[in-house]
Amino acid sequence: MPFDDIAALRAHLLAGQVIPAHPLALTAARTLDERRQRALGRYYVAAGAGGIAVGVHTTQFAIREHGLYEPVLALAAETADRVLADTPFAFVKVAGVVGKTRQAVREAETARRLGYDCALLSLAGAKDVKEELLVSHCRAVADVIPLVGFYLQPAVGGRPLAYSFWRALAEIPGLVAIKIAPFDRYATLDVVRAIADAGRDDVALYTGNDDSIVVDLVTPFRVATSRGPVERRIVGGLLGQWAVWTRRAVQLLEDVKLARGVALDPMWLTRAAALTDANGAIFDARHRFAGCIPGIHEILRRQGLLENVLTLDPAETLSPGQLEEIDRVCRGYPELVDDDFVQERLDDWLA
Repeated sequence: MPFDDIAALRAHLLAGQVIPAHPLALTAARTLDERRQRALGRYYVAAGAGGIAVGVHTTQFAIREHGLYEPVLALAAETADRVLADTPFAFVKVAGVVGKTRQAVREAETARRLGYDCALLSLAGAKDVKEELLVSHCRAVADVIPLVGFYLQPAVGGRPLAYSFWRALAEIPGLVAIKIAPFDRYATLDVVRAIADAGRDDVALYTGNDDSIVVDLVTPFRVATSRGPVERRIVGGLLGQWAVWTRRAVQLLEDVKLARGVALDPMWLTRAAALTDANGAIFDARHRFAGCIPGIHEILRRQGLLENVLTLDPAETLSPGQLEEIDRVCRGYPELVDDDFVQERLDDWLA
């Protein structure tokens, strides 16, 4: 169901959601496979996700070069809206936005026209831009559509962003959330501290740290501010890891919410280690994430949601030994896998 206003959007995000980063389904000829792209969208809604993110790294930034940005966003939005028309519930549609200010604003306008609720703004490619200009860039996008800030890890194109940047970003009224994905504990703390110092209780914090999902979600961050101690939590996740085994991700977040406010069971650390190990195989951490997107595709291919692991770039493939690593974690952590859930519904999703 659509959000009537930004307050409703904020409330949904602050409640904590599983937001998968939507992959791109391709045919053997590397054209958009609309049937399987729709199946993916149906899977995420059926799994209980609180939204989707489209046009992001997992969708492949190269969709822009192939003229697929608007078609892919439109297809994802239409698919979600059709499913939700039958069983309506709150569901956020997040559009990935990239490029210099002119391009980013244009993409934000496209996303708004297609019914997206907010934009996740990537600053990859802005490595030499001064901090104050970066904030102005973000403000220009927020003038078009509610903004989700994004701390992207340097290994896949991000840049270090100081506490001062996040503190300045917090002054933008249209900021609704931040995806924290530097894969760095120090940098993660910079973001949490900046938002707490700014007093922005209306800005939701989401983990994008695929290597530390559970720890991010169970940690109460206590920050000493000028107003006194403040506790903030990372309430949900916007993750490429949650593009697979999404039903289990939803159950995990439900468990986290139930566990908040009680003594932390050490078993949470065991769950954290299992998910990080699985992510290392799928995201190809051994090879600096070179096989990240094919790894996600491989899980979805095994489940029948995708036909292949192809990406738009023929050189982007599974790394040596990655298949064996994926085999290992699938065998070792059956509690993470939602194969049964998918198999029971796959024919309907592919219809």
